[in-house]
Formats: sequence, structure tokens, C-alpha cells
Amino acid sequence: MLPLRNVRNIGISAHIDSGKTTLSERILYYTGRIHRMGDVRGKDIGATMDSRPDETSRGITIVSAATSCTWNDVQINLIDTPGHVDFTIEVERALRVLDGAVMVLCAVSGVQAQSITVDRQMKRYQIPRIAFINKMDRAGANPFRVVQALRDRLHLNPILLQYPLGLEAEFDGVIDLVTMEAHRFDGQYGEKRIAEPIPAALQAAAAEAREKLLDQLSMVSDELLAKLLNEEAIPEQLIWDVVRQATLQQEMVPVLMGSAYKNKGVQDLLDAVERYLPSPLDRGAVVAKPLGADDTADVIINPDPAADLVALTFKLTVETFGQLTYTRIYSGTLKPGQTVYNSRTGDRIHIGRMVRMHADKQEVIDQAQAGDIIALLGVDCASGDTLASQPNWVSLEGIFVPDAVITRAIYPKTAADGDHMAKALNRFCKEDPTFRVSTDPESGTTLISGMGELHLDIYLDRMREDYQAQVELGNPAVAYRETIGREASFDYRFKKQSGGPGQFAHVIGRIEPTDEAFVFDNRVVGGAIPQAFISACERGFQDALTTGVLEGYPITGVRVVLDGGSAHSVDSSEHSFRTASRLALTEAIAQAKPQLLEPIMTVTVETPSETFGRVQGDLSARRGVLLGSETQGDEVTIQAEVPLAEMFGYSTELRSLTAGMASFSMEFAHYRPVR
Repeated sequence: MLPLRNVRNIGISAHIDSGKTTLSERILYYTGRIHRMGDVRGKDIGATMDSRPDETSRGITIVSAATSCTWNDVQINLIDTPGHVDFTIEVERALRVLDGAVMVLCAVSGVQAQSITVDRQMKRYQIPRIAFINKMDRAGANPFRVVQALRDRLHLNPILLQYPLGLEAEFDGVIDLVTMEAHRFDGQYGEKRIAEPIPAALQAAAAEAREKLLDQLSMVSDELLAKLLNEEAIPEQLIWDVVRQATLQQEMVPVLMGSAYKNKGVQDLLDAVERYLPSPLDRGAVVAKPLGADDTADVIINPDPAADLVALTFKLTVETFGQLTYTRIYSGTLKPGQTVYNSRTGDRIHIGRMVRMHADKQEVIDQAQAGDIIALLGVDCASGDTLASQPNWVSLEGIFVPDAVITRAIYPKTAADGDHMAKALNRFCKEDPTFRVSTDPESGTTLISGMGELHLDIYLDRMREDYQAQVELGNPAVAYRETIGREASFDYRFKKQSGGPGQFAHVIGRIEPTDEAFVFDNRVVGGAIPQAFISACERGFQDALTTGVLEGYPITGVRVVLDGGSAHSVDSSEHSFRTASRLALTEAIAQAKPQLLEPIMTVTVETPSETFGRVQGDLSARRGVLLGSETQGDEVTIQAEVPLAEMFGYSTELRSLTAGMASFSMEFAHYRPVR
């Protein structure tokens, strides 16, 4: 086992088609993990990390894939994540367990829609990152514009560590602004990194870029500032150390550049991963919630292989021979045959086979320690569960799961197809927290919900190919919500007598709009409602929010203030107060000017300038609100907010409007009243 300081747990994240998987393939090749490079759409040999047939056929990453490799005696545990917003849960749960990340940006398009989402996810989990500007060989490549976009749009503090040797078709390598050397990449696959003097034509520009770099670093290092003021030479090691500390503290984002497809700049990126991104020791302790008493202090979990085991399961896949559970170990050492406990359920779990993943291949291991990312076979648990060596001890923070935005009915063609469909849906729900299955209470129809049309289409294809379930989809349904537009009060008395003990509950209060989904404010004094029944009142209010008063959609944005009420010494019970609260809130909502809300999507369209007017007009016709546009060469990027209900079938319409030359992406923004 390598020392923890020599371990890097990193993810590669970016907007779709920025070159993440191609970059991962080069990393595996240069580290000796693979001996032949594949291609994302390769017919002969596909990309290692896109191992599924649907990923190869579509040319996109659908699920995150884990692997490990070694560079300069540093073990890099790598997760390649999807770029499409429909599969954002794969990025979410990967970043939850990683220590650092590489954010890939296109040198032409720069910061795109999913770049903003990825940035938000990295900030949510406080992940230090390196930015890698890819596709420097493409027409229109401009790394300086991308750096400015990182500053303006993502509010980061980027520091450019390299200067390009040419741009677009003339791109031939990079200038390292720390060592002041030019790096070119030779050999059939760019495997030979050659350091040489900076070309005379670029010496002045490189010197100016270095001065700017040192000036930025002097803002976070007194030692470096003192050397600059005294006009002393700045040692390379000092610069590396300052960049590392600024990166770990998330004060700066180192920026490198290259072309993964043309095999340029990847080795320099690997050096940066080793130098600047954190080891598990650098990330330090994590905070876990103790199980039991509410007033118990949080438990600090240190990355110590000799301590008690604490691990988090973050992803499940159902294989032919059982469930494969991806797990990050935060403390302790895990071995086959060991017994651990599921903190959520309290179940004892016997650890059987343990493997290290290399995309879809499994390599059996005999132990894993703090800082490792591994997979367990045959462990029955859910994504986000904490595994610990002691029962009822601690629970780690779970994984943020976004709400589904689209729902469609699904119908099997025959009874046999129905059985196959049920098996498939059960597996998909277990693997993907954003894929949900429900039943329409009126028609009994099976409904599937997900993050977008592509998300559901992928699962539909898998159902037909992997399970031979012939199914049909109904028309798309939008995940509407309901809310209230004004304050309303309630004074509800629930009384029921049926021969034996009766039921009695009385609740008084008010409701008002709020920005949060649901807020319960208990202001009962003097024991008007016994404390034992307060939690039942809260559950009753939540029950009332599951079905709206307008169209039956869930209700959100309600603050409930419980001011008082009364109870009966014999007839009152938790059931009585839960029922009274539910009925009281339903009546109050009907008086509070209920409104129907619809999901609004942020839509980003990249189109040739000659079709800009047509695309813009079409978005306006879809009740879209245009947020702005940006011209880069012959292409225009349009941003708009459009109701989801207007976006079904948009990909077909956009192809028609632009002769197939435009592309778009969209993600959920917020809810707003239906106009």
C-alpha cells in the first residue's frame, strides 16, 4: 500500500464534448495503464472508460467510470464523469467522495452551461481543482478568453501556468511559466516530452506572462512577495509550493492547456495533478454525525488506516452475479471476511470479495485503507449509506440528489413484457437515484421520471436490449408544482365519535409563502397542544403538501406557523392531530390564492451566426426569456430561460432550423407561476 501522501483521488468533469474521455484515455496510456489508445467513437477499439455499448454507439459518457494508475510513484484514482446534464447525478456522487478534480474546458467554447453546473457542484463539496483548456488545436481557440470567462462567469481566481506555443492549427506545445522551458511532444502518440529553450519570438510574451503569474502569487505568499520586492531570483520549488497551498485552500485555480486528441500537454497535466491536487491527508478529517442523542458533538473522522473503519457507498451497479457497490474509505482498513455495520439500517454486513475497478474490469484486492476508492461485491445497501466498524456509531453526509423534471407513462406490450419491465425498473431505480418509478393513482399506469428526454431514452433502450421488454412510452408529462400566493389562517377542530374512544384534535395557525420548500414554525405555548403531539402535527402538514388543490401536484414554498389549539385528555392522539393538521392545511391552502408552478430550464444553444435569428425567434415563440448572446467567430451562443413544457421535441426542431449545424443543452433553473 502506498503512503497516503502519494494518493490522489480525482475526477474529470466538464461540459459535454469537451474531451474528458479522450483526456482520460491519454492519461491511462501515458501512465502505462493501457498499451493502446482507443477513441470515443472508435469502431476498432473504443475508449477504455466508455465501456458500455450505448456509450460507444452514442459517442457520449453515460455513467461515471473509475480506474487507477500510477505517475511518478503517485497513485491516481480517477473517475471520468458524464458531461450531459441529464446524467448530472454521476458527477454529483463522484465529487462527493473525491479529493480533487480536473475541470476540462474547450479552448473555443470556454465556459459553457454544464461548466457552470460542474463548478457549482465542486463548490458544494469544496473540491480543489485544476482547469485544463483542451482542444487548443481547433480553429478559434483562445485560452486567454477562457481564463477571463473563468474569472467573470464562475468567479474563480485562475492563474495561467503555461503559455501556448502557437494557436489553432499552429499549436505545437506549451511554455512552462515556472521553469521557463518550452515543452513539445513527439513520438507516434506524443509519448516523448521534449524540454527546449523558448523560441525567440515568444520570449517577451512568456516573460510578461510569468511576471503576471508571480504578481498573482505574491498576493498569497509573503515570502514570494519579499523576494520580488528585493529583486531576488524566485526558486521553482517555492512557486510550486505557493501554487499548491493556494489550490488546496481554493484561493486559486491553476490553468494548464493542451490538446488531448493531438497528444499534447497531458504529461504536464499529470505533473500538476501530482504537485497541486490534495492527497487524502491534505483534505484532512471529515465530520460525521453521531447516531443517538441530538446534543452529541460531531465526530471527527481522520484519514488513519489504523483507526476504526468509516466508509461511504456512493454508487451501485447491478451485475450478473450481484450488486457492485462503489465505496470510498475515509478511515481504517477493510479486508475480506471483515464484519461492518450499515449506519442507516443497523444491519451487519459480511465483506466478501473486494475489487479495484478499471472501467468495466475488476481486479481483486486483499485489503483497502483510508483514502482508497474500491468496489464491494454482494453487499446489500443503498447509495449514500455509511459503513462503520461499530454499530449505531456515525453517519457521513449523504449525496445531494436533484429532483426529476420530466415524467412519462410506460406501457408493456404483453404480460411477459410487463414482468421483464418490472425487473428492469427495479434495477434502474436501485442504480440511479434520479430515475424514479411511480403509479398514477387514478389509471394505475406506471410512470417513470428522470432528468430529461435523453435520460429516459437511455433507460428505454436498455430495457429493450438488456431485458427484451417491448414497451411504449406515453406523452411526456411535466413535473409541475403548486404554491400559495398569500397568507391564510386556519382554525380546525377535528372531532369524531364512534362508540368507543373518540378522536379529538384542534389546531390554530397560519400559512404564508416562503422561498424554501417547507418550513414548520412551532409557536405553541402553555401546553395548549401537548409536546408529544407536535411532531404529529408537522407530519400532518407535510401530508397535505403531497397533493395540491388545483391539479393535484405537490405543493412547495409554504411556511406553516402553529400558534395553538387544544387537546382532550382521553380522545386526543398522534393520529388525531396528524389528521387534523392535514385537513386544516388543505383548507387553508385553498384560501391562500394557490398557483400552479412550472419548471423553467436554462437553455444554451450554439448555432452558426446565419441561423441566429431563426433560433432566437423560435425560443421566443416557446415562451422563452432571452438572457443574452455571445458571438465567437462564426458561432453564436444564446442563453434563454424556457418552460420545460415547450422544450419537448426541440432537438428535432433545432436540426430543422439550422440544417443540423446547431447544438443545445438545458438544465433545470427554477419554478415560476404558469403564465
